[in-house]
Amino acid sequence: MTPEQTATLSAVVDTIVPADEYPSGTEAGVLHYLEQQTGVHADYGAGLDAIEAEARERYGASFPLLAYERREALLRDLEAGATRTPWPFDAAVFVSTVVGHVMEGFYGDPGNGGNLDAVSWRMIGFEVRG
Repeated sequence: MTPEQTATLSAVVDTIVPADEYPSGTEAGVLHYLEQQTGVHADYGAGLDAIEAEARERYGASFPLLAYERREALLRDLEAGATRTPWPFDAAVFVSTVVGHVMEGFYGDPGNGGNLDAVSWRMIGFEVRG
C-alpha cells in the first residue's frame, strides 16, 4: 500500500473502532493485523483510493483529515451504496468487508496480529483459562 492508502486505512480503522476508555483500533493493533491479512486482497488499495476520492468530492479534504463525524457519515453512506464518484467495484460490499476485517483484528486472537495485549478481550471480560 502507498503511504496515502495506509493513512486512509488508519483513519477508517479508527472511525470503526474509535478510542474511548479503551484504545482505538489502530492502537489495539488492527492496522498491523490488516496489513498481514490484506496481502491477498488486491482490491484494498483501490477501495481506499475510492474512499479518498469520495472524501475529496464531498468535503474537499483528505479522508484522514476529516472530523470523526464526517468520516463516520461517509462510511455509512458508502456502506449503503451511496457513492458520488466512480468505484471499481461495489462500495457497499467493500466497506462491509473492511468492517468485518476490522472486527476480526480487534476482537480476534492476539496471536493473529491484532487485539494487542488482548485489550478487547479485557474490555468484554473474556478470560483465557487453562
